Amino acid sequence: MAVEHASDATFDTFVGNGITLVDFWAPWCGPCRMFGPIFESVSDQTSDVRFVKFEINESNRRTPAKFGIRSIPCVLAFRDGELIEARTGLMDEDTLATWIRELKGS
Repeated sequence: MAVEHASDATFDTFVGNGITLVDFWAPWCGPCRMFGPIFESVSDQTSDVRFVKFEINESNRRTPAKFGIRSIPCVLAFRDGELIEARTGLMDEDTLATWIRELKGS
């Protein structure tokens, strides 16, 4: 599934149905730039999970503040609009794929 892009204005429209992973990132963040291709690769291999990137910048501060994002990269997992888990820091492809399997099983 292709990675989608959210902002403060559109965030709620992305997390309403099923499992959604949201990658909070910034272009100046080295680990975020390393994680981006991993997030995209796993999204290409996973058709039943929505993958969303949220760039933290001057015009997109409300949503990260709402969820207490203090360190990036940070991936929030939602099920039907409810936050179910958060992971901060760089993950490799296997770790991300394993986490998704765990989310689907719970």
